[in-house]
Amino acid sequence: MNSATDVWKKTLSMLRNDLTEVAITTWFGDDEDSEEKCTAVKLSDSCLFLHTSSKFKKEQIELRYIGLIKNALSQIFSGDFDAVILDDDGLKALEKSLSTPDYLSIDEYTFEHFVVGDSNRFAYSGALAVSEGYKPNYNPLFIYGESGLGKTHLLNAIRNAVEKNFPLFNIVYASGEAFTNELVAALQHGYYGKLIEFREKYRSADILLMDDFHFIAGKEQTQEEFFNTFNTLYEHGKQIVFTSDRPPNEMTKLTDRLVTRLHASLKFEILPPDDVLRIAIIKNKAKQLGVILPDEVTNYIAENVAASVRHLEGAVKMIIAFRDIMGEDITVDKVKEHFEKMFIGTKDNFPTIDTIIDETARFYNLTADDLKGRSQSQNIVLPRQVAMYLIRKLTNTSLVNTGKAFGRDHSTVKSSLTKVESNIKESVDFSIIIKDITLNIQAKTNKYSESSTH
Repeated sequence: MNSATDVWKKTLSMLRNDLTEVAITTWFGDDEDSEEKCTAVKLSDSCLFLHTSSKFKKEQIELRYIGLIKNALSQIFSGDFDAVILDDDGLKALEKSLSTPDYLSIDEYTFEHFVVGDSNRFAYSGALAVSEGYKPNYNPLFIYGESGLGKTHLLNAIRNAVEKNFPLFNIVYASGEAFTNELVAALQHGYYGKLIEFREKYRSADILLMDDFHFIAGKEQTQEEFFNTFNTLYEHGKQIVFTSDRPPNEMTKLTDRLVTRLHASLKFEILPPDDVLRIAIIKNKAKQLGVILPDEVTNYIAENVAASVRHLEGAVKMIIAFRDIMGEDITVDKVKEHFEKMFIGTKDNFPTIDTIIDETARFYNLTADDLKGRSQSQNIVLPRQVAMYLIRKLTNTSLVNTGKAFGRDHSTVKSSLTKVESNIKESVDFSIIIKDITLNIQAKTNKYSESSTH
């Protein structure tokens, strides 16, 4: 069962346990010749969208049978599952929302569209400085941080600004993966000319922008080629900007001489957005979509959506799309009723709460029971706060559910997040501790994930 149609067929077969065949045919048009049959048009993580061209039939299904449909879906998916009936107008609204890009187009990745806060201010300032002209102190510029925090946005903002400010500049933009694939293709072509073309492309750049630089780690031939490209550009005073998910010294499969070259770079980290920045991002995205969200809705999203720019923007887009489809005002109650599962998302790629608590406790030579207990000893309180912070950082768990894992309320979690975020900003050593624990958690999660696939 892997499509909306398959799910709907299964649902109809279950409805036959409660409805007559006449009712099935009348209201769902379960025959190929019916012009107003009820068909499945989309299946999301938590909702099945159905369409009928008859407004009357739509109203009657919602009045009489929507409960039975949801009940059948809940049995199929072993959990709460929603169903939405669309008429022709609703279907058009859904199709429009699906055809709208989730995020900004490349041309809209500008500095003006980038929301600045404490967690990304230095990276933003460095990128902006580079876009205004070559600055030796900013070359090379290395921006790193976790996925979904705005690194690619800044890289494209540099490209767009340089194209505008210096139209004669040769700008080369590539990901680490693209660089690798182009090199492999040149080497496999069978003669030297393609390799010369490849080198000419990258070594003639006035500014080289490389996204996801970490991809080349462990690829010896790619690193050798890039090392020579880097030297050529740097010696000729050409600007180089990298983005990566981690700093050079944490790329264990990067060659020593590349690490040495990159040690001289100006490095800025982008951290997950804090409460203030999350709210600003939500408001900015809503404004781009032509909507002003009520403050209580904005605050609800900020507290319940993962600390990732992509997740925040996706949540706003989904809310507005459902407003257009359902024709309902955007209120906290409606958001909670229809969209909370969409905020939470799939948990398959996230570490479990227990894994985070266990690894945090292990790092501090404590037990999970210590962190969940009532002790207010400082040697336990701080690790407990760290565990709460990492649960919020690494999963989509809400403040309330995070608190429940420790027998605390959401206000305790919120104050813990503030404390840890403050410590990260004030202490380099503390931020390194957070990274160490995070890497341990990710390693444990990946180990479980790999073992479950064999």
